[in-house]
Amino acid sequence: MIAESIAILPIIKVNSQGRFEQTDMLAAEEPLEIRLEYGETGHRKIQNVSVTMRTPGNDAELATGFLFTEGIIKNSSDVAEASHCFIACAENKENVIQVSLKAGVMPNLRNSERNFYTTSSCGVCGKGSINAIRTVSEQSLAVDNTNSIDTQILISLPQILENSQEVFADTGGLHASALFTTDGELLIVREDVGRHNALDKLIGAALNNNKLPLNQQVLLLSGRASFELVQKAVMAGINIIAAVGAPSTLAVQLAEEFNVTLVGFLRNQRFNIYTAAHRITNTNKIPQSNEDQD
Repeated sequence: MIAESIAILPIIKVNSQGRFEQTDMLAAEEPLEIRLEYGETGHRKIQNVSVTMRTPGNDAELATGFLFTEGIIKNSSDVAEASHCFIACAENKENVIQVSLKAGVMPNLRNSERNFYTTSSCGVCGKGSINAIRTVSEQSLAVDNTNSIDTQILISLPQILENSQEVFADTGGLHASALFTTDGELLIVREDVGRHNALDKLIGAALNNNKLPLNQQVLLLSGRASFELVQKAVMAGINIIAAVGAPSTLAVQLAEEFNVTLVGFLRNQRFNIYTAAHRITNTNKIPQSNEDQD
């Protein structure tokens, strides 16, 4: 049985009215070991690629998305199967997923110089160098200038995402990545305790459904925009990234390098454009808020 995304635990709640025993819903966090099977028929090799702390759910998407954004596989046609290791594993089966590549497909493991263990908050911990992270893919070359979004639609996206975050609504403890059309239609949303896991799940879902490159959509991040998230988005061909929180300096540099529109602090009918502002239209039509008048 696959682990649940939410755990209900007994707690003691303390407030001005006193002390009470009750239950609370928490976002589950479990390790996921990603294994890769590859090679010619009769000479298959199984290799442990990574362990990440994640919220159970959409594990196959997480595994294939991770392998793609790391540049280990090139596209969905490389993959024969991705499933939990229920037969070959002696224990902890629900937390091991094995991605089997088609016979003859050789993974590119040279750019995956990382420690075997990665935390849910750091998707690039253990990398040999920043140059190893700058993975080149067919999708990254698809970034262009034909995509754009109207300001009024852009400022509406965080509320749409918030309304769709089922697990976050119950626990308040998850990050989310969401993919929208430029008309504001929500296409995919994925949640996880790790922000990079949420994005890997989203990209994995698109990869598994042959939807890459995502160069006509908009990515919304529920938190900050880090270098690793921009890198993963570029791998998928995404050219408009909006974050509710702040971007890092490296994220801005990478977005500028790949001609990606990067928006930060998207909340309360406000936002900052850090790179490639030409994809955000009608920026002079945001209604004035009370905060602007102060």
